[in-house]
Amino acid sequence: MMSRVSSSLTALRGPALAVLGLMALAAPVAAQEAPAPAAAPAAAPADPKTVLATVNGQPITEADLTLAGDDFAEELAKVAPDQRRKAILDVLIDLRLMAGAAEKDGLDKSEEFQRRLALLRARALRNEFFRAKVDLAVTDEAVKKRYETEIAKIVPEEEVHAQHILVETEDEAKAIIAELDKGGDFAKLAAEKSKDPGSAKMGGDLGFFTKGKMIKEFEEAAFALEPGKYTEKPVKTQYGYHVIKSVEKRKQPLPTFDQVKDQVRQLVLRDTFVETVAGLRKDSKVEIVDPTLKAAPSQPAQ
Repeated sequence: MMSRVSSSLTALRGPALAVLGLMALAAPVAAQEAPAPAAAPAAAPADPKTVLATVNGQPITEADLTLAGDDFAEELAKVAPDQRRKAILDVLIDLRLMAGAAEKDGLDKSEEFQRRLALLRARALRNEFFRAKVDLAVTDEAVKKRYETEIAKIVPEEEVHAQHILVETEDEAKAIIAELDKGGDFAKLAAEKSKDPGSAKMGGDLGFFTKGKMIKEFEEAAFALEPGKYTEKPVKTQYGYHVIKSVEKRKQPLPTFDQVKDQVRQLVLRDTFVETVAGLRKDSKVEIVDPTLKAAPSQPAQ
């Protein structure tokens, strides 16, 4: 009723059959609902050149396993931790076997495959470009500077911390005010008499709120009170009659850097990416030949 309002690369995916292989491995684990094994001590980083298996003489290395693990991270999350390395190795073996069979049948020579391969290569290169030129360019210093710039634009709002007691009639509210005048405890009276079940359990406490978060009559009365004071007359709203007490007033605290640094980093990443792509377009010759596509509005860079 009188509620508070809270303040406010594309990854390169492997073939569908490989994903199905991972999902098949994950399914029995979910069905058994076995408890997770105790975490093992952290091992030293493996040598990326270490050969883990061979397929028709071609090695699968630790580096291959790491790359595939990143690529299939979403699917691997559904596999038990102690089974993930073997699961991704099995997928890599299957991939190599199917890739070899496809080459043997000449499937890699078709125009459709070459187009698909070119697209996958471009996507992989785009992701690497993003990592090297955008992601790594967004330093902690750049994020902190953006935070300071944005926080300087904010004018903190005044907010009040209030309690209230809600009753159905004006006479009930007047009786409560009379008890408070005699030294009655506001929180105790709220717990006993308030018809607002949510706040009554907390002694009528509504916490802090800014203007625009409560209905007009309630808000005006709450902000007009000095801290420690309660309304001398009942405040009528569509919900009934309120007795309101102001506990504290303050300027709304601004979020600290640690609280919002992840969101700020996303903003800097987005802007850096958009600027980088705009620069590439400016320095390149891009011509859209199709008249319909040429007339269509461009979508923002993503």
